[in-house]
Amino acid sequence: MTESATPVVFIHGLWLHHTSWNPWLELFTERGYAPVAPPWPGEEATVAATRANPGPMGGYGVMEVANSYADVISGLPSKPIVVGHSFGGLIAQILLGRGLADAAVAIDPAPIKGVLPLPVSALRVASIALRNPAHHGGTVALSEDEFRYGFANNRTPEECKALYDAWAMPSPGKPLFQAATANFVPHAATAVDLHNSHRGPLLITAGGKDHTVPASISRYTHKLHHNKSSAVTDLREFPDADHSLTIDSDWRTVADPVLDWLAKQGR
Repeated sequence: MTESATPVVFIHGLWLHHTSWNPWLELFTERGYAPVAPPWPGEEATVAATRANPGPMGGYGVMEVANSYADVISGLPSKPIVVGHSFGGLIAQILLGRGLADAAVAIDPAPIKGVLPLPVSALRVASIALRNPAHHGGTVALSEDEFRYGFANNRTPEECKALYDAWAMPSPGKPLFQAATANFVPHAATAVDLHNSHRGPLLITAGGKDHTVPASISRYTHKLHHNKSSAVTDLREFPDADHSLTIDSDWRTVADPVLDWLAKQGR
């Protein structure tokens, strides 16, 4: 890695710890990038510590998390590429729309304001937080069964347990409430500048087996960008991928195409 290496900021979503990006950090470093994977506000340095003390994360919403990553970006030597998964993918789009990123990859991103499809599986996952109003200002954890349905439904039970034990943690519930009400709120936290034709290129991915962010959500997100901005917006589908696609044993089948796409964009 050199001083001129392109910075890459990885942004995780709900229920996964920031260190779950470690294999991606190693791969991107090998390819000559300068990657970092900062935590969300209030998140502890390790999975175990975050599980033991999730309280400090409570109450943080999409805008606060996006602003915390904007602060990270302000300290980098140049505009980074941002790569986000789930709610991290939503935040990556916000940062790209603000002009803070040179390019963005939104991996199975949580729905931005304007996305209309409401698949039953996505509602089932979101309801884990939404059914209890107390989660709005606090944190919510997934049981192993809930993790299997929401993240690892297309993995073996053995791999699901290993992923859950390694990376699952409580997360703030507020982003889920914000996403659920976005289309009824004038200045929703999940709104993205869809009309910015001067932004950098955006890649959106869709997992064909994803229960948390079904492919219909990713396709609609792509449609919103494509219809309102002349900037590059591409869609890549992974038919067999579920929501664990950034952390499961097949993560390279996603990471390698992301690297190929970045190369094609001159990044």
